[in-house]
Amino acid sequence: MTQSAGEVALGGVVLAGALAFGIYTVQSTGFSLARDGYDLTASFRSIEGVSVGTDVRLGGVKVGTVTDIQLNPQTYRADTVVTVSDAVQIPDDSAIVIASEGLLGGNYVEISPGGSPFFFAEGDEILDTQGSVSLLSLLLKYVGGSNE
Repeated sequence: MTQSAGEVALGGVVLAGALAFGIYTVQSTGFSLARDGYDLTASFRSIEGVSVGTDVRLGGVKVGTVTDIQLNPQTYRADTVVTVSDAVQIPDDSAIVIASEGLLGGNYVEISPGGSPFFFAEGDEILDTQGSVSLLSLLLKYVGGSNE
């Protein structure tokens, strides 16, 4: 019986360790079943390099994530939903831009805050958008000597 009790105790320790590891993994990745934030929409001409789960940053600090991307069949633009933390209020004259982390880095969504005393609410649309810039097209313009 003592051997059986020891095995049960060891199984409990292993189970507790697995549970602790699972909780740590969920917290470190930022995954949450509870919704912590409010949704804003934006429509981009090009959203190249951005996908669901991409960081939304304000002043270089992550304040949210991209939660949905759909092609609008009427405008042929990428309609995007971003979820921003409830702790962050964004002025309603702010701009949203697809930015690059560097030559070899990925893209992220940057919010450039405006100066308005009024703030976006759940479901509002950010109208001032700037899509991603293709590095290849910039290089071709430079090499080709285009002044456009």
